Amino acid sequence: MAVEPEAEQPPPPPAHRWGIGAFLLVEAALLLSAVFISAILQPSDSGQPAGVTTILVGSILPVFIATGVALLITRIRGNGPKIDLRWSYSRADFKIGLKFGLIGLVLTTIAAMAWTRIVGEQNATSAFSALVDGHSLPISAAIVMFLYAWLIGPMCEEIIFRGLLWGALERLQWGRWAVFALSTAVFAVSHLEPLRTSLLIVIGIPIGLARLYSGRLGASVVAHQVNNFLPALTVLLISLGVMAP
Repeated sequence: MAVEPEAEQPPPPPAHRWGIGAFLLVEAALLLSAVFISAILQPSDSGQPAGVTTILVGSILPVFIATGVALLITRIRGNGPKIDLRWSYSRADFKIGLKFGLIGLVLTTIAAMAWTRIVGEQNATSAFSALVDGHSLPISAAIVMFLYAWLIGPMCEEIIFRGLLWGALERLQWGRWAVFALSTAVFAVSHLEPLRTSLLIVIGIPIGLARLYSGRLGASVVAHQVNNFLPALTVLLISLGVMAP
């Protein structure tokens, strides 16, 4: 019986040509676009407070711009986000992400309660949640904010931190646990909320573990989205006036 020749395996894709500089460029794009958009949307009357919708646009649009820059870098200097960022969204990714997300939800709820006792409720509020304090939003704006905080924002942040930064550190031949630790710390610090940095580290740990154990970005995206669901729902109910702040 003739033996069928083995099919030739396609060669592995070339290593990407982006590193820490790409991550720093994305962070610069985030900060500069935030400053630029804030300046454009600032009310002409300096004594007049900015509208909530204006604040939302100023908060969300820079993240979209930074994420777009990150994805563009993988196209220009690499093999695209699917290969370079290890992007996938399979059933296995969902199961791993759901498991770590639920674990993280329990841990971060406990950590948030303890943190609130330490620093006080006013200081424990996130910058995004503070946008709805004392405001009743239109339903459309409240839904946009909910979807961003629950689904879209976590995806963008994972592309930047557990995608681009993670890949940049791997390119430096860092060990997987060192990559996990540094990306988690940078994720927390990059939110620019000094009082909540330690809490954000706790939030980032299960999300980073989903990326570490799966080896793929999709699992950490799901974990982040699961972790953000209850806080996003709370902000939605407060913004609609259903729940007291």
